Amino acid sequence: MMNQKLFQALSNETRLEILHWLKNPLEDFNESAILLSKDSNYEGGVCVRDIQEKSGLSQSTISSYLSMLKDVGLLESKRHGKWTYYRRNEKFIEELAEKVKEQL
Repeated sequence: MMNQKLFQALSNETRLEILHWLKNPLEDFNESAILLSKDSNYEGGVCVRDIQEKSGLSQSTISSYLSMLKDVGLLESKRHGKWTYYRRNEKFIEELAEKVKEQL
């Protein structure tokens, strides 16, 4: 679980901000940016475009950051129509926090 790629993903201020924004998306994004569909079992994801706009960085940079966070297990994604929505992988984050607590 704890490897170099994980720590690399956490070493960037913007990637940490993204994780913070996605912790309580209703506080950091307009409700229209958040997938709240009753038809979806993927509630709470935020559209890439809205994350990109909030960050002020290019779409390619944000896509790269989101991909990295997903690859190490910190985020989950779901395609909904032509949009991709991201949310935190709370189970993984809890396990990571417990592992850090045990080892440090």
